[in-house]
Amino acid sequence: MTVSAAAPAVASEKRPSLVVYVGTYTQGESRGIYVFRLNPDSGACTEPELVAECENPTFLAIHPTQRFLYAVNEIGEFQGEKTGAVTAFAIDRQTGKLTELNQQPSRGAGPCHIVVDREGRNVLVANYGGGSVAVLPIEDGGRLAPPSDAEQHAGSSVNPQRQKGPHAHSINLDPAGRFAFAADLGLDKVLVYRFDADQGTLEPHDPPFAKVTPGAGPRHFDFHPSGRFAWVINELDSTITGFRYDAERGTLETIETVSTLPAGYDGRNSTAEVRVHPSGRFLYGSNRGHHTLAVFRIDEKMGRLTFVEHEPIGGRTPRNFNVTPSGRFVLAAGQETDSIVVFAVDEETGALDRTRHALNVPTPVCIRFVEAAAATK
Repeated sequence: MTVSAAAPAVASEKRPSLVVYVGTYTQGESRGIYVFRLNPDSGACTEPELVAECENPTFLAIHPTQRFLYAVNEIGEFQGEKTGAVTAFAIDRQTGKLTELNQQPSRGAGPCHIVVDREGRNVLVANYGGGSVAVLPIEDGGRLAPPSDAEQHAGSSVNPQRQKGPHAHSINLDPAGRFAFAADLGLDKVLVYRFDADQGTLEPHDPPFAKVTPGAGPRHFDFHPSGRFAWVINELDSTITGFRYDAERGTLETIETVSTLPAGYDGRNSTAEVRVHPSGRFLYGSNRGHHTLAVFRIDEKMGRLTFVEHEPIGGRTPRNFNVTPSGRFVLAAGQETDSIVVFAVDEETGALDRTRHALNVPTPVCIRFVEAAAATK
């Protein structure tokens, strides 16, 4: 597929432009993290530029102040140890420039997902290769301290190729920041931890996990804005499992599991990302193989999903996508086609309509937004 860069954002936009950061794999043409600007009214994008050189900065997280960016380095060895790394950057919101602050080990090989707690005091990271999760405190000025805690997962599940051992694929916090949820593809479990932001620690909860169907392979996880529901997308069987969440008890109760694929589809597929629309009315999941985003409407009383459509991403292998903070656009990254395509969201149905805006970024993996700061006079 050939995609072309869109026109620059117009100067007369009504809202501040968004600075868009893209994490990538660097085994090919990519050299690190890329940046471009998005007009939040028109969806137009500027030409992407390399903004930070580092190895495999695949997944990114933004500090709540939007002053700092944290990137996993999805590698198997760091400073002579069998671990990946996390790199801290300072953000210039006027220019989009990143300045590297420091690096720390992730306490496990192949880190693949990262979040910052709501108060901006800790980074939490999931190590796919190491089958572990870890916490790294954030120091004054945005630098990372060494890991304050790590939890090693153990066990296996039914898929002999992918589930011989633990593979922590994501870690997320509930809206209150009290509990952490680690989707482990190798165990078919969403592990639950009590999170202490003051101490930077994780403590296994009771009950310690929620199960999905054996062989499903839970991957990414997202909460409804109300905090009453959550969903995990299952990589190996192309499904999404919905949960009812008890915020006081920190427990997940299964509601349903639905397919991300059309009936009768028999091609190869694996899922990747799941996102709830900021309005809480829609949910999206990505299909790698079918090369679509599956769109669902959310019953906000019961948490059940109703299928809306499958929207082709205009490329291949949507490893990641993201919804702009306003909910007006979805940006979908085609990992195999070095492409990012902008879709407009129908505010009534949640359906996606491809815009004329598309651009090239080598091997895109993760898309994150920061509101641009006005230039000082």
